[in-house]
Amino acid sequence: MANKIEGLSFEQRQGKQRVRVARVWRNNDGCHSIVEWNVGISLLSDCVNAYTRGDNSDLVTTDTMKNTVYVKAKECKEELSVEEFAVRLAKHFTSLYQQVTTAIVKIVEKPWERAYVDGQPHEHGFKLGSEKHTTEVIFEKSGALRLTSGIEGLSLLKTTKSGFEGFIRDKYTALPDTRERILATEITASWKYQYESIFSIPQKPLYFTERYLNVKKALADTFYGPPKEGVYSPSVQSTLFHMAKTVLKGFPDIAAVQLKMPNIHFLPVNLSNTDNTIVKFEDDVYLPTDEPHGSIEATLSRFWSKM
Repeated sequence: MANKIEGLSFEQRQGKQRVRVARVWRNNDGCHSIVEWNVGISLLSDCVNAYTRGDNSDLVTTDTMKNTVYVKAKECKEELSVEEFAVRLAKHFTSLYQQVTTAIVKIVEKPWERAYVDGQPHEHGFKLGSEKHTTEVIFEKSGALRLTSGIEGLSLLKTTKSGFEGFIRDKYTALPDTRERILATEITASWKYQYESIFSIPQKPLYFTERYLNVKKALADTFYGPPKEGVYSPSVQSTLFHMAKTVLKGFPDIAAVQLKMPNIHFLPVNLSNTDNTIVKFEDDVYLPTDEPHGSIEATLSRFWSKM
């Protein structure tokens, strides 16, 4: 909320970014679990005097915010999802400090996955995966909640069943029509849950972790199609829409989904000289390149919701 100061409108927030914390749980059966989180905190609070009068008496220091992350991680005696941890942090700041009206907590989870040795899950060994699990929690002192989850860096590729044709042509167009190409992308996805208060959140342990894995699977399965025959993609735009629609259809507690899907190009290689063709392209040799790449993104929401 903006403040009026000397005839001017003034808005402010403060926080702590890139707070990295890892939490290990050692279960009674000897099996360990680990998460690594990169936490960002922003607080909206009534501390205008710190800006206008040099009076810091209403400030929650950013160092305190950093330390709170570590303390709250320590208090988590059982494994929990990144969303649950973000909610706990946001609730703490809005309930403990009278001055804080809204807490915004963003967390990126590093993809540590359990290692397997001789086909068996290792009790305390882990390897780094690829895509990252993200969340943003906006929690107000009134109890109002906005909860968003997402994926960063979900790389998908298929070597056939993709084309692009029938687009606008003018004097600047050099791209030929095709019904056979590689389709590759690195997806950034986010989805907004319909939960509007902490009390409406499911109490099932690791509920949001399971939901994240299921959404990721739904996106990938829709992109690829059935394992034998696949599914034809007439454009990245069409595939994006069907992926987003699958998420909304499959998960009723998700109100909206946003997908960013760059079209990462694999260019057909043809090499020739004045005498003869050195290499003739036969859907087999490509030049991978990600600069420049196409940029396609869209949001699909239920009528009553917006991202």
